[in-house]
Amino acid sequence: MAIRRRRYCPECDSRFTTFERVQLRELTVVKKNGVRRPFDRDKIARSITMAVRKRPVDEEQVEQMVNNIVRKLESMGESEIATDLIGEMVMEALKNTDDVAYIRFASVYRNFREAKDFESLVGNLGPAKKKK
Repeated sequence: MAIRRRRYCPECDSRFTTFERVQLRELTVVKKNGVRRPFDRDKIARSITMAVRKRPVDEEQVEQMVNNIVRKLESMGESEIATDLIGEMVMEALKNTDDVAYIRFASVYRNFREAKDFESLVGNLGPAKKKK
């Protein structure tokens, strides 16, 4: 999903690497208060990385989740995306990957204040997954 390029700086005579991604369209995020900001894929990556911290989820899985979310957003055909939609997509990706990471993200995203707030969320997970 990224193009790796080796570059050369004639001023300092150094070589360096850049990574470029194809962006299908310019996306704008509409926050709950109506403020519009340019879409930043790194914010999604940071949020997912924080949720999966110390969990058995590797960087490749995180990158794949981010790529899938971005691809879905770009293919929707809309140039303005609500933060609610992005949050729900991240929650769905985490739910399919790691239940603990899903609960961590949801507790921050939905602003849980008490233990009872977790009850309905945990109830939606269904039976515990059996390890092989």
